[in-house]
Amino acid sequence: MRITDIHGCEVRPGRLVEWTLDPLMVEAATSQPDDSRPPAYVQESHIRTARTVREDGLFVPTWLGAAFDIPGAVDLDVLETALRTWTLRHETLRSGFRWVRDEMRRFTAASEAVALRRQDVGDFPRAQELSRHLQDRFDVAADALAWPNFLYTAVVRDDSTSVYMAFDHSNVDAYSIQRIPAEIHALYVAGTEGRADDAAPVGSYVDFCELERANADQVDDTHAIVARWREFITRCDGRLPAFPVDLGLEPGGGLPEQKLLHEMLVDDADAAGFAAYCRPFGGSQVGILAATSLIVHDIGGEPVYRTVVPLHTRAKSRWTESVGWYVGGAPIEIPVAQARGFDDALNMVRGALRTNKALAHLPIARVLRLLGSDFRPTSPDLYSIVSFVDARGIPGAGQWDELKAYALLRVSYGDQVCAWFTRLHGGLQLAMRYPDTEIAYKNMRRYAEQLRDIITSVARSAPPSLANARQHGNRPLPAPRLSSETSKLAL
Repeated sequence: MRITDIHGCEVRPGRLVEWTLDPLMVEAATSQPDDSRPPAYVQESHIRTARTVREDGLFVPTWLGAAFDIPGAVDLDVLETALRTWTLRHETLRSGFRWVRDEMRRFTAASEAVALRRQDVGDFPRAQELSRHLQDRFDVAADALAWPNFLYTAVVRDDSTSVYMAFDHSNVDAYSIQRIPAEIHALYVAGTEGRADDAAPVGSYVDFCELERANADQVDDTHAIVARWREFITRCDGRLPAFPVDLGLEPGGGLPEQKLLHEMLVDDADAAGFAAYCRPFGGSQVGILAATSLIVHDIGGEPVYRTVVPLHTRAKSRWTESVGWYVGGAPIEIPVAQARGFDDALNMVRGALRTNKALAHLPIARVLRLLGSDFRPTSPDLYSIVSFVDARGIPGAGQWDELKAYALLRVSYGDQVCAWFTRLHGGLQLAMRYPDTEIAYKNMRRYAEQLRDIITSVARSAPPSLANARQHGNRPLPAPRLSSETSKLAL
């Protein structure tokens, strides 16, 4: 699915209907005794960060969502049943947290108690008004500090219905979002045909949280992984890494508003050519990180590119279809000033990922706690990321364009750059959230344009042999397209 915000996903007028968890169910669930299964470290970090930022006087929505169409006239009763069945399938959606002093404790509603309440909100004849309403509604209903923290909506028309679903990030990751259109469609079609849901049960993210945390809590501050993180953070001047270019931020200033850049970087042919060239080195993810390291060195001049690479933690098949936040991070350092060309950078990234990939299985929040450093979060993004997902194999991916399917980001406030690359059947898409300053805009445009230059140049050349890859080949960079205005920003 292409990544965008609610204003970029082809919102069209219609009659708005929404579903929330029934208030009687919510009252009963929040009165349940504690569930002994703790939050995942990533959940706890996310929610504590949201609380800290809120205490500092700023409301920062951080929800993710999915948008897709159901063709033809919709049967709302059948759609409601499909939404309830899907909710039952994923235990994290009926599990929330409450504070007991400074401790987060889980509660979980019984599956048989799950009930949705439908409300007819009314007609929205103008698309812009509807998209603003949806954003405002999702901000409230998918709040990290509330429960329930998700909302289902449908915009009903005679010829089609558009479904919009939003979730606080503590419940979902990108892969969870991308699976939603096919799963809801399958349940809806089964309902219209009078068939029962025959999908196999999926693993519970709540169970995963318990297992991951139990494993993480066995690690102490003498562990080799913690030592490697300590060294990495020390070389980052005691902080987690930011995107190493000028973003035009005032030192000590407040959390800035953000903007979203989203576009198809290259078409399918160039994306395939780039992947083929990079395959001996580890694939497109390695290629994008290598290109990024070279570009940020050109723009910002840092001799070493440091970043935390997001990697999924769905290590077992039982978690493959599960909705949850299955993401860890591996720190890498690329001495890019020493690279003689693109192939050198590819080898550097490949080596760094091979060495540090296993570090992603220990949650970063656990590492920070063991380091004993004061990482009081003041931004919803603890560090800058460059993420890559090949989404072509996800069920239903071939129909995403036809169904107007999108993955949704909430763009609000933040001082980091977060870039998501998605390999689609139509090519390679870039979505990037960055601080809303003139300098950041110019440098992000410069980054995207140079990245496109590198990808197309590499894609249209012959792929390297495995032998060349092992011999540290030296493919030169294409000449970057620099205007006199953007060139000044490198100083």
